[in-house]
Amino acid sequence: MTNKLVAYFSATGTTRQKAQQLAGALGADVYEIVPKQPYTNADLNWMDKTSRSSLEMNDPDSRPEIADNAIDVSTYDTIYAGFPIWWYVAPRIIGTFLEAHDFAGKRIVLFATSGGSGFGQAVDELKPLVAASTTIEEGALLNVPVSDEKLKVLFK
Repeated sequence: MTNKLVAYFSATGTTRQKAQQLAGALGADVYEIVPKQPYTNADLNWMDKTSRSSLEMNDPDSRPEIADNAIDVSTYDTIYAGFPIWWYVAPRIIGTFLEAHDFAGKRIVLFATSGGSGFGQAVDELKPLVAASTTIEEGALLNVPVSDEKLKVLFK
């Protein structure tokens, strides 16, 4: 076990690919945040105001359940948290993950994939979900191919 963890949520597989590459480049352990109820294509239709993802994102208190949230984060100093950008922020399931664990004194570095937007308010929305002694930093958007060497520079 290393003192680094790459924890990620991927609805379509795009973020998974980047998370696995990042973990390999950094020599980090990997944990996939898997929703208890998987997302269907219909659930992810952001143009449908009644789709599951739209309803979740319109409710800041929404906390989709995680299938297996039994990871012990106490041994990690740095957690690289990855997700697709939804509505200019992290999907609500990231809030579920953060609120379920004690990240006091730890460093969380965000990475994301996006169809075109930046991190938006992701950092500001996630900070209140962890202890005040937790550092949350905006890492990088990983939308284009990037070498392992570049990942090591981006995520020191």
